[in-house]
Amino acid sequence: MTPLPSATGWNRLRRFDWMMMVAATALMGVGICFIYSASFHGDPLRVAPYYRKQLIWDGLGLLVCILMGMTDYRRILRGAWVWYGLAVGLLLLAIVVGVSIRGAQRWLCILGVYVQPAELAKIVLVAVLARYLGSSVRRVGSWRIVLTATLTTGIPFVLIFRQPDLGTAAALIPVLLIMLYVAGVPARILVFLCILGLLFAPLGWLVLDEYQTNRILFFLDPGKDPLGAGWNKIQSEIAVGSGGLWGKGFLKGTQNILGFLPRSVAPTDFIFSVIAEEAGFIGAAVILVLYSVILSACLRTALSARDVAGKLLCVGVAVLLFFHVFVNIGMTVGLCPITGLPLPLVSYGGSVTVALMAALGMVQSVRVFATRIYG
Repeated sequence: MTPLPSATGWNRLRRFDWMMMVAATALMGVGICFIYSASFHGDPLRVAPYYRKQLIWDGLGLLVCILMGMTDYRRILRGAWVWYGLAVGLLLLAIVVGVSIRGAQRWLCILGVYVQPAELAKIVLVAVLARYLGSSVRRVGSWRIVLTATLTTGIPFVLIFRQPDLGTAAALIPVLLIMLYVAGVPARILVFLCILGLLFAPLGWLVLDEYQTNRILFFLDPGKDPLGAGWNKIQSEIAVGSGGLWGKGFLKGTQNILGFLPRSVAPTDFIFSVIAEEAGFIGAAVILVLYSVILSACLRTALSARDVAGKLLCVGVAVLLFFHVFVNIGMTVGLCPITGLPLPLVSYGGSVTVALMAALGMVQSVRVFATRIYG
């Protein structure tokens, strides 16, 4: 398939889905405000500089998104296996010489900047699966294709799980299954894979770290350790519930300001709790609406894509985003175990922000180069 004839120069920017861009920018703006609030100790002079760092990461993410959107996604997919090799190499490097923070060895320090290779690996996996399953010469119903895709997913899954980072590793599973389904793999094969995974899942319990098993046990039995493993969960639910309809007001969330919701996790894993307490149900609903705009844009582009690879790329990004949002918000309100997954574009974090904006840029590229719908 050749590019559409007018898809050159600044016309490419005009063909972006700007509703998606506005929604993503709005989420990042909300994130900066509430990262500031989550770091506020009652004195503006004592606010941790997380929000200033996040402002830099957000700016870089927007730049990467625009550059990716103006680059033909087929050119990006041609180098997907090279990026995959780099991502796996970085994951191995993180295990061997990575920086350990709070018991997890997930980061590499590159020129003084802490980078989390797992975030790159998630996006690269989507691109690799889109290229592999989207090839017109592949018979996706064959077991060889399915097993190759599963092995391709399994390598980063094991390496991320080993860090340990159960939440990020788990995000790869729905990406694989749904991309296989969209590619045309028969339902009976997917059901078999799911049953096989459920049969082997109990073996994973044997290799979980103690803090991970404690989180799961507390989720199943909330009264097990309320002052230890369950503290964050309990305080998060109190924060969300106490926000009411309109919230307590910016910088007025008592669970946050008084430190009941630990400041070590409030700007990251539990930023939604801060938002719900200070902006209430209305503020939380606005966040969900903004995510809905981005997800619908991804799926709309997938439906109008003129090739299978582009369709799979958009679907994979949508699944990854939805999984993060669902699990993060679910754990703050007690519906999911605490996994450490950040709230995309809102939580403090550079690697996850830049990686996700790069993924949204690839969706924009599909819209520019492989769809007939512009606006």
